[in-house]
Amino acid sequence: MARVRNMMTSAAFVAMLGCSVALVAGFFGTLHPAFDSFAHFRVHLAVLMALCALPLLVTSFRLQAAAALLFAGAAFATTSNILPVPRLWPVQAAFEANPGDQPVYPGDQSVYPGHNAVYRLLQMNLRFNNPTPEKVLSLIGRTQPDVITLDEVSDMWKAKLGLLSSAYPYRILCPYPNGVFGVALLSRRPFAAGTQPRCDRRGAIAIATVDFGGTDVDVAAVHLTWPWPYNQSRQIGGLSEEFASLGETSIMAGDCNAVPWSAAVRRVADLGKLTVAPSPGPTWLYINLPDFLRFAGLPIDQVFSKGAVLIHSVSRLEGTGSDHLPLMVEFSFRPEQKKPVDEDETATASVTQHGRTRG
Repeated sequence: MARVRNMMTSAAFVAMLGCSVALVAGFFGTLHPAFDSFAHFRVHLAVLMALCALPLLVTSFRLQAAAALLFAGAAFATTSNILPVPRLWPVQAAFEANPGDQPVYPGDQSVYPGHNAVYRLLQMNLRFNNPTPEKVLSLIGRTQPDVITLDEVSDMWKAKLGLLSSAYPYRILCPYPNGVFGVALLSRRPFAAGTQPRCDRRGAIAIATVDFGGTDVDVAAVHLTWPWPYNQSRQIGGLSEEFASLGETSIMAGDCNAVPWSAAVRRVADLGKLTVAPSPGPTWLYINLPDFLRFAGLPIDQVFSKGAVLIHSVSRLEGTGSDHLPLMVEFSFRPEQKKPVDEDETATASVTQHGRTRG
């Protein structure tokens, strides 16, 4: 019996040690994409390490177990949107309240004078072989977002999205070479005059300048491939010019196949000078698993913004047959800030005016 207990203790210690090594590796994702792959499972590794450490508190490994529990808690805290811990990635600290009156959803109307209009962006990974496309169309019809960013736009989706052409006449579809993993951007608001929507050559990003009641905003839909050992890191490098080309006021959403605290998402944000909105929680779950296990999924659908874009909320909606949940983003625009008057310029102007008066 004692031998069995010792074997179980040793096994728990080895498992705890293995989790700690993987957790540490995940914090060095900038050194190599392989390390960043561990970062995506930081929550899972932290919980597993804590579970292994708990029974070791009553063994000779109690000090190591206590240290492991502290490390697991610290690692878990870096993934939280609530705990006030230092951030290692550019994230919007909190959703900002809408100033002034209650939010106004202008829909097809122009911005109401005196109000800070709030717009909606719907982000969806459609899934290339979605068996229930009618759920997607129903969700769009019920929520009526101003703009939609779509991933995994396969050939089967082209006809389905054509049914939305009257409601969303402004659009760009960027096909993927294999006809499966393209992206698309649909808008009920017109593209800005004198601009043309554009795709990258591999169908991974679609960008259009949308006119939101007189405010021109670059809107982008992005879909990144899987992390190492797949080509995500190389793909991000290949899209660097597209990210850098986003205008001063931009919003981008998509399936990044990367969690918000990963080096991959930080790299995308840095290339586009973007910030990452707080995640609403796991959006992806292996499609054959029941939905009540959603808490064990991964938050790999991200929303980025910069400039005058003011994000108020990012929320998960009900499933539509994909392995990803849709995201609804509510945002508005910060009022233009008047340039402060330079005190030296003011003093010079005053002296000049005083001299003219005396003359």
